[in-house]
Amino acid sequence: MKPYNAILVGNGTMGKRHRARFEACGVKFIAAADNQEEFDEITDKLTCGTADGLPADFAVIASPASTHYAYAKFFLERKIPVLVEKPLATSGEEAQELVDLAAKNDTLLFVAQSECFNPIFLNFRKHFLAELNARLEAGDKQLGTGDMLIAGDKLPAGNVRLEFRREHKYSERCRDVNVSLDLLVHDLSLFFTLFRYEDVDISFKTSAESRDRARLYLKVARGPYKGVTADFYVNRDSDVDVRTISVSYGRQGGSPGSNYTVSLARYLDNGEIAHIPDSLENEHRFFLKLLDGACGDWGKRIARIAADCVKIASRQ
Repeated sequence: MKPYNAILVGNGTMGKRHRARFEACGVKFIAAADNQEEFDEITDKLTCGTADGLPADFAVIASPASTHYAYAKFFLERKIPVLVEKPLATSGEEAQELVDLAAKNDTLLFVAQSECFNPIFLNFRKHFLAELNARLEAGDKQLGTGDMLIAGDKLPAGNVRLEFRREHKYSERCRDVNVSLDLLVHDLSLFFTLFRYEDVDISFKTSAESRDRARLYLKVARGPYKGVTADFYVNRDSDVDVRTISVSYGRQGGSPGSNYTVSLARYLDNGEIAHIPDSLENEHRFFLKLLDGACGDWGKRIARIAADCVKIASRQ
């Protein structure tokens, strides 16, 4: 892997974590900005075109969420690859604009939704999809041409329900956006690694007046997984710290139903959630592989998923 030079925008909690883990992978940070004045100094060096300009291979954006769009757009317009913290933007229109700009300029846009790289979730995803596909295979009728005949709501997937729950105690972090753009995007990103955005309908979405609690209900209305439902609950002013995915399989014919819950977090002895470093490390190594030209179109897929998450999370 070639050595890379990077620029950091936002030197808070997540900015420091990104920097430490990238530096452990051999990345050199040649500039950092923690406010607009410092960022302007960087832009002057990037745009001056002189020999002492900053030779940046990519930028890491870990500034407040409300600034992500402007900073990401700045670098993408200059064809500098970007790793930006979630959410990608604060509106679906801005998020899609960044995805389109990255595609137009053939520049990597990567959104740091590290829960997708959590080894606990990756293991869950593997086994859940195997279970779900096994149910489909057991219920499908094969036509002579090998195509599947899907029997609408009678499909076994129609008895499958997911529940995503994410809660933590009050924090001053990420107060510039509501809970949907802060927390809900995490679980939406997990959901859309399992199912296609084009196949999903929103049944309802609610937000508390405090902006700290929200609930969302989605249904897979089209495609091979038609009938799967998902319930999301997020709370950033809770008495507990919880990150779970629950799966319920209803009765199918003579088979009994079943259900289980997976915690995406590990807990300290005092009950608080322990940070899982593997998630960030996996994410960063994957990003660097994408920079090296590996993994095909996965970079574009991740950016599209991030934009789709914002489209749903920003709906009123």
